[in-house]
Amino acid sequence: SIDTIAGRQIESLTIKNPDAHVSIVFENGLRATVSGWDKVIESLAPDASIFAYNRPGYGNSQETGTARDGGTIVEELRQTLKQKGLAPPYILVGHSLGGLYMQLFAKRYPQEVSGLVLVDPLLPGVVKKSDEFPFWTRGAKQLFFSGTVNKEIDAIHQTSEQVLSLDPIDDKPIVILINKPKGATAVGVDFGAFNKDQKTRASVNGMYPKAKRIILDSDHQVQRQNPAEVVGAIRDIIARQTPGI
Repeated sequence: SIDTIAGRQIESLTIKNPDAHVSIVFENGLRATVSGWDKVIESLAPDASIFAYNRPGYGNSQETGTARDGGTIVEELRQTLKQKGLAPPYILVGHSLGGLYMQLFAKRYPQEVSGLVLVDPLLPGVVKKSDEFPFWTRGAKQLFFSGTVNKEIDAIHQTSEQVLSLDPIDDKPIVILINKPKGATAVGVDFGAFNKDQKTRASVNGMYPKAKRIILDSDHQVQRQNPAEVVGAIRDIIARQTPGI
């Protein structure tokens, strides 16, 4: 459906399940739309209330002039969830850059979040400031991506700083699905946009020490290629919930 929320048209899918004590919130990756979760949502709909949407500037969601950093995106998402009548606590599911946004949501509002499933997520500190990208990468970014996507890329470093500035959430159940195709020696092509120094690697490896990590032979679009694994990870979090928490 398309609703007007805070003066903006937002395209979303809301499934309210009165018998379920769990609400699952999905956040898309960069340049991705809600359709990527189709098989995952289809499997989980009988057991949970579900919210999935397209951020402003994606699909049929209207572009916005507001900042595209994670802090702004999280506040807009919370506002939308309230208008849709979906009360916390939420299980947050985020893919790629959407995973970074969901980490911020959980750290900023820990009392509203009962668990996290991060699907091949972007972790804070991995992406450089966009003005430190190689010249040709900056040019290609402007040429091939929409204004909204460019704004989100330009704000990734700021979003990372927002995540890193907040307290850990190690008390929450977290499942991280990691795409690592067999025989691959590196994770994709980085276009000079990623920090690969030892300090960054150590920082990333030390995040979420209690999280359950699942390595998959997949491509980056894990929810499309391995939907059963994503469903299993979410069910793992659901199994740890207690009615009424």
